[in-house]
Amino acid sequence: MTGIELAAWSFPILLLLIFVRVPIGLAMLVCGLVGAWLIYGTADPIMNQMKQLTYSTFSNYNLSVIPLFLLMGQFAALGGLSQALFKAAEAWIGHRKGGVAMAAIGACAGFGAICGSSLATAATMGQVALPELKRAGYAGGISTATLAAGGTLGILIPPSVVLVIYAILTEQNIAKLFLAAFVPGVLAAIGYVIVIAIYARLRPQEMGTVAPVPMAQRWKATLKVWPVLTIFLVVVGGIYLGIFTPTEGAAVGAFGTGLAAWAAGGLNRKTVIGAVLGTAVATGMIFMIVLGAGVYNTFLALSQLPQEAASMVAGSGLSPMVVLIAILVIYVILGCFMDSLSMILLTIPVFFPVVTALDFGMSPEHFAIWFGILVLIVVEVGLITPPVGMNLFVINSMAKDVPILATYRGVLPFVLSDFVRTAILVAFPVIVTFVL
Repeated sequence: MTGIELAAWSFPILLLLIFVRVPIGLAMLVCGLVGAWLIYGTADPIMNQMKQLTYSTFSNYNLSVIPLFLLMGQFAALGGLSQALFKAAEAWIGHRKGGVAMAAIGACAGFGAICGSSLATAATMGQVALPELKRAGYAGGISTATLAAGGTLGILIPPSVVLVIYAILTEQNIAKLFLAAFVPGVLAAIGYVIVIAIYARLRPQEMGTVAPVPMAQRWKATLKVWPVLTIFLVVVGGIYLGIFTPTEGAAVGAFGTGLAAWAAGGLNRKTVIGAVLGTAVATGMIFMIVLGAGVYNTFLALSQLPQEAASMVAGSGLSPMVVLIAILVIYVILGCFMDSLSMILLTIPVFFPVVTALDFGMSPEHFAIWFGILVLIVVEVGLITPPVGMNLFVINSMAKDVPILATYRGVLPFVLSDFVRTAILVAFPVIVTFVL
């Protein structure tokens, strides 16, 4: 069996392992080791490479940004910043039809600006907003669907852990990727708010309201979100202006959210230990996936599959746009079975050489960043695409009284909004690249 045939067979085997609940990092590690062993005919070369690969992977300075962003999200939750964001948005628009759901979207966007993780955003905002939505009279399906969709803003609005990984894999500038993701992230939030507004007109019986809040209380609630705005401006603004690197910015953000949590009374010895342990567990999981992907991608490189795929697509006569759309569709399908980070680590080493061999009429840097944002968006769609969208299960596990089918029905308009936004960004790349 040739190397290319081995690589082709490894994909269904990998998906089968994931399906039987083998941890994704371990599944990729096993497939990579066995595949390389079959290509070499002996295990010695790949075991020797494991020593170098493990060190080179975990000593990558850019990866240190991941635990810092995760710690920032932990501190933000302890400081009550998620609740402050939701209460401020609810004070201004909660009295309108669908306003509490719109407030939840706004709060998810704000929390995503200091978190960087979709699942963490969904879980944190679910704890804050679900009781309020239920109290206001919202139907269970639209409540859980709104928070599942809003949670995806955690990886789209910078900073984003997934964008950091993409930048490392494709050797792109992290700060430029963050900058390019900002407008699509805002468009996503606006699209979700429009969906809620339309839903409120079509099915008003599923929407509720809360009593209007006096203007003085609105401003009082708004003032409580100043730590979020300050941290976001300092971290992201400092990175954009070149004052510090993304890693330094993440450290500043973690320190700032830690101070905010301490000032709010949410930080003590017990909660600090819990935050650090939670960060360590999440970081260990991510790094295991990174290592497994590194071994698997080494096997793919040995098999020559990425190079052969790029050559085959370049000589196929298919238009670049057809190839791009096919890749985006594959991402949406994979999103039904895999988490966002695993998809990026598994597919970018294969797909990126394929698309960079095509002519999209823009500079290599602009194309790499545009493609990265498109991938991030469709990965985000996968997080809320039935039947196995990760965010759907995270939120539904918090609402035991809401059938999963109701959540599936409620999330479909949000998925449609994502498809429309993706089509717009594919048709008009300048929306992403004009800031570069």
